[in-house]
Amino acid sequence: MTMGRFWLAACALGMAATAPAKTWSNITTYPLQTAYSHPVGITTGSDGALWFAEYDANKIGRITTGGAITEYALPTAYSSPAGITAGPDGALWFTEYSGNNLGRITTAGAVTEYPVPTAGSAPFGITVGPDGALWFSENLGNNIGRVTSAGVITAEYPVPTLDGDPSGITTGPDGALWFTEEGGNKIGRITTAGVVTAEYAVPTFSSAPYWIAAGPDGALWFAEYGSNNIGRITTGGVITQYSATGPDMITVGPDGALWFTEVVFAGADYNSIARAPACGLGLSASFANSTLTLNFNLGIDTPATWFINLRNRKQLRLEPIPAVVPPDSFTLTFGPGFPNLGEVTIVSGLETAPGEGLCYETVTVNTGE
Repeated sequence: MTMGRFWLAACALGMAATAPAKTWSNITTYPLQTAYSHPVGITTGSDGALWFAEYDANKIGRITTGGAITEYALPTAYSSPAGITAGPDGALWFTEYSGNNLGRITTAGAVTEYPVPTAGSAPFGITVGPDGALWFSENLGNNIGRVTSAGVITAEYPVPTLDGDPSGITTGPDGALWFTEEGGNKIGRITTAGVVTAEYAVPTFSSAPYWIAAGPDGALWFAEYGSNNIGRITTGGVITQYSATGPDMITVGPDGALWFTEVVFAGADYNSIARAPACGLGLSASFANSTLTLNFNLGIDTPATWFINLRNRKQLRLEPIPAVVPPDSFTLTFGPGFPNLGEVTIVSGLETAPGEGLCYETVTVNTGE
């Protein structure tokens, strides 16, 4: 199997940074066997492989961490599989946007489909709820649904906002389900009893909140592809927005950061699965009292050479680092007496060999006082 390598920008979002960092990772891509398959959702299965939905190919795919790919055709033609999650029963559960079904596939590739009661509901997002059932969004049906691991759809709960178009859904730290309303421009909360307790308006008009994930900080994070923002909402409904370019999907990475895709970098053929190292540099910077302060929260399991330099290529530090287990935090200071250079871009990176970049983070800080 052929593999291509390229640099992909802006994948990781730090929890707290005086100056936010951007990340570049060395990506390995694995072309799919079916042309123009348009992979959408992806999750880790109980077998340790990654399972993904091929929206236009009408298949569920499986890829090992070594890049071996298997594809399974779905019984319903043109079903448009979209969201996928690992179920509590060891199988993978997925939505069929056009087929109006929920699907279940075992790790051996056996598929079962369950029709959604509401016609034309367009099921999209799916997640495991705190009650052990699967919860899913009905994008056109404007409902949140619940299905047991036996395939019994027990309820469909209407979203209060007309044409809210619920999309992403996840379990929150408060034991409720949180979902995005792509059309309603809101974030909703529903209990396992089916009560929608709140809908919180996203401050930016027509932000089109899409995928949503529970963050390690006890908040919910969501992608706003209509407004170029990543949003954060507390369980109390307080929303903060961070600028990003065309965010689409979002999830929590193994380094504890929020990782998201930017659609501007999607492959033109919509036909590959990509693997990026969880860089986890956790870089942030600040400047005060003629002192440049750099903060790191390392989380990487690949031995590499770590370095930092300024945009004028003046190297500040270069040394090998051992593999570390997150969190491994430290701070470097340069000063007092650091020169006033105006806006300075600091580059921090990891290389597995000279000139063989693993990933980089950059952060810009004003050194003028």
